[in-house]
Amino acid sequence: MGYALSATVTQAFAPTLEATRAALADQGFGVLTEIDLAATLKAKIDVDIAPQVILGACRPPLAHAALSAEPSIGLLLPCNVVVRSVDDETTLVEAMDPEVMVTLTDNAELGGVADDARQRLTAALASLTD
Repeated sequence: MGYALSATVTQAFAPTLEATRAALADQGFGVLTEIDLAATLKAKIDVDIAPQVILGACRPPLAHAALSAEPSIGLLLPCNVVVRSVDDETTLVEAMDPEVMVTLTDNAELGGVADDARQRLTAALASLTD
């Protein structure tokens, strides 16, 4: 089993980042955190990497259901979605596959939550390439 859902978008980084935020919102996710890896690494250790942002996406009903089934699941939340520039015209968008929660915890009660989250994230990523 892989650990990521992904979409390769034929579009520059900045508009893909905005489109990803919108696609997540369309699927009921809010972005709780945003980490600009390129800026952080430049500021902290003076290295340059291609533009890359981690979005911490959360859909509260899913988070609540997951926490109800597995109180320590907060360690794996929120759903991380990475938007990374490949080149000037190509951006890769990846999301942690929620099914990983089930395999890491060995808690079958998370199955329905993971399925719902996976369907929503897959739809969000698919909308970026339509």
